[in-house]
Amino acid sequence: MSPGHLQTTQTYAASQLRMLIYYNLDNNLHQNALFFAGRLHALEPQNPDAVHLLSLCHLRLGEARAAFDYSKEKAMKGGHLGCSYVFAQACLDLQRYSEGIAALEKSRKIWSSKNNFNKHSETSRRHLPDASVVYSTMGKLWRAQGDLKKAAECQAEALKLNPFMWDAFTGLCDTGVGPLLIQNVFKMTPQLASMYEAVPDENLLDMPTQNMPPYGGKASMMTPGNDPFNSAPVRTAGDPGLNHGGSNLLSRLNAPSSRTVEWETPGVGSEDMDEDIIMGEPSSNSSMTEPPQAPIRKSRVVTSSIQEQDIPRMRQITTRTKKTWSSEATDPSEPSRGLPLPTNHKRNISGHTAQSVASVNSDNSAPQRRSVRLFNQIRPSSSRSAAPVPSDSEARAKKDAKKPRIGIAQGRSTSTVGRVVSGNRKHEPIDRDYKEAPRHTGVLGNALSSHSRRPIQQNTKAGLQVEGLQWLLDLFKTIGIGYYELSRHQPHDALAAFDSIPIEQRDTPWVLAQRAKALYQQHNYVDAEEAFSRLRVMAPSRMQDMEIYSTVLWHLRKPTDLSYLAHVLIDDDRLAPEAWCALGNAFALEREHDRAVNCFARATQLNPRFAYAWTLQGLEHVENEEFNKAVHAYRSAITVDPRQFQGWYGLGQVFERSGKYLVAEKHYRKAAEINPTNPLLLVCVGSVLEKQKKNKSALEQYAAACNMDPRNRMTRQARFKKARVLQKLRQYDEALVELEILKEMTPKEPNVHFLLGKNYKLLGERQLALKHFTMAMDLDPKSSSYVKEHLDAVAEDEDYDFSDD
Repeated sequence: MSPGHLQTTQTYAASQLRMLIYYNLDNNLHQNALFFAGRLHALEPQNPDAVHLLSLCHLRLGEARAAFDYSKEKAMKGGHLGCSYVFAQACLDLQRYSEGIAALEKSRKIWSSKNNFNKHSETSRRHLPDASVVYSTMGKLWRAQGDLKKAAECQAEALKLNPFMWDAFTGLCDTGVGPLLIQNVFKMTPQLASMYEAVPDENLLDMPTQNMPPYGGKASMMTPGNDPFNSAPVRTAGDPGLNHGGSNLLSRLNAPSSRTVEWETPGVGSEDMDEDIIMGEPSSNSSMTEPPQAPIRKSRVVTSSIQEQDIPRMRQITTRTKKTWSSEATDPSEPSRGLPLPTNHKRNISGHTAQSVASVNSDNSAPQRRSVRLFNQIRPSSSRSAAPVPSDSEARAKKDAKKPRIGIAQGRSTSTVGRVVSGNRKHEPIDRDYKEAPRHTGVLGNALSSHSRRPIQQNTKAGLQVEGLQWLLDLFKTIGIGYYELSRHQPHDALAAFDSIPIEQRDTPWVLAQRAKALYQQHNYVDAEEAFSRLRVMAPSRMQDMEIYSTVLWHLRKPTDLSYLAHVLIDDDRLAPEAWCALGNAFALEREHDRAVNCFARATQLNPRFAYAWTLQGLEHVENEEFNKAVHAYRSAITVDPRQFQGWYGLGQVFERSGKYLVAEKHYRKAAEINPTNPLLLVCVGSVLEKQKKNKSALEQYAAACNMDPRNRMTRQARFKKARVLQKLRQYDEALVELEILKEMTPKEPNVHFLLGKNYKLLGERQLALKHFTMAMDLDPKSSSYVKEHLDAVAEDEDYDFSDD
């Protein structure tokens, strides 16, 4: 074999290897894909596409280190987006965050103008990320590195480009930025709606934009100012909007569109940009080093109208055929997509065959051909005669004769309007209710180039697409409000939002888990347990949020249920940190604190970024009075997640027990700032203030806690402490009001009756004081000696100062 022929053969072999790699990736056969990617990389070791596919296969297999090593060289040069993106994801797994950010920044000129929204379907999709995906990944890298401001800015940019970038939204909520107007995130914009009007059936037709010829001389479907997402100039690392000098982080979500960018147009200066392809469709564009695809069969010379050139076949949504896209692409009866069709063959002047109106109406179940639908979109409605249109091939005519299809009335009003190149004619009745279109060089080209005609069918499809999009936006807005309020520790508002979701969406594991966590935040442990129990029935294999469920059972003091839950979770997945947290809570409930510490340490070993596991470990160290270890665990929790208020609370608790009241107050206040609806945190702030003899400041904290949820037991404790401080401030009448409220809420609480007795004594009500002291002694016999001392003082009418007790 000659060297030239061998090179050509290897070129076509590389094309087939790419097809095999995508085939196996699509079918989740990652080992197969990795094997073929290794063969491709051996054939083309310098091709960045081959490097990208090899590193991608390693990443899909969970081999982040191998993906990092293979993609590093190409990624750090910034010339191939796929390598940069895989490298960044590997850096996220390997905790090498700065390197991942640097790689994405170097390839900014490639991805800054890409937007693949509405270009993915069951049969075709892009295999390279667009700007919204890259921004979301950069946000994760910045957050992991500890820069929450830059993380929030990147996530806001991702949402600006694509309101359905859900992980960017949840990340933005979790960083604690605000206020965030959810209605401005999930809203229909004119630019978003115009996208469906421009191509009303893009997902259903699977029409790739890079394969579409420039009909009517248009290079893009979008017009200046019509870009639905990319409304800001291309940002660089020095842009103050993406750095600490930015003005308003979330204002960009509402900024008007101002940039004129084509969706598939590379950024300025991106001469070496790698071309994206459509997975599931043959690509007419290849990279600089990628050869053209090998022909599988000998092509026949065919003649076809331009309407058949770039319109893939549509399948029914609910069924699948055995034929794949590759077989359709190489069908000898169909012209190659993306290639210009020959126009110098013999044609006759007869039109396409057509069926009657009755036939069209009766065959609703059969899938309608795209060419038919596209022609119907521009079909006139006032004439019954039409000029002839260029003919189809003989192969297509024979193929269409074997299966029923909806015809297109394009020919003249004769009884024989079928035509083929060979001259063989097929006699079919025509549809006289259809008008004949004027003669064009391309029906689809005329449809896209004519701005004066708005077909009814196109408007209907575009309207339905927009209505479906609006329904999704409304649903995500409601869910988003619930998640946002939950992240701000506003459980009441979160529950209201989740309860307003349609019932079919509400009874799903994710929504049910969020409702359970909202009930847990309300300290409504009974209802939270019920919600988590339903979640376990609905999704028994779910591990996420099970650590919260175990904490709910710990609060309810249900050792049997908690032990069973931990046993089941450990059996399901011994490598899940949530399972070890549940087991640790089970040991903690049995007061086996050392074993609980070991379980929580195992959880943090499995996932060092699991902040809640660090918090639980700190609690057990406090129980063991190992305060230095507790401080380390709590500080690890707030390092991983600065919004982990339990970590700040735990540090305050340790410092308070160590007598460092000023430092404890600082940490308690930080926890209360993160979670402003938890009365326990305000009570803790008031407690350390009271110990510092700052009674008036402590009274303010207790009063604020009393205004929170009255069902919370900490609210009752706040009211008790408030009454005690009022007594210290000699405001006996105000203290009596608070104590009477407490007596109604907890009539059998001995401390309330004891404090009432003291207050009545200070008010000079001797009989009432004796009454409540006696009730306190009866309710708590263990404290009888202490209460009896005060009781005797009242009985002897001694001048005893009760206000300082």
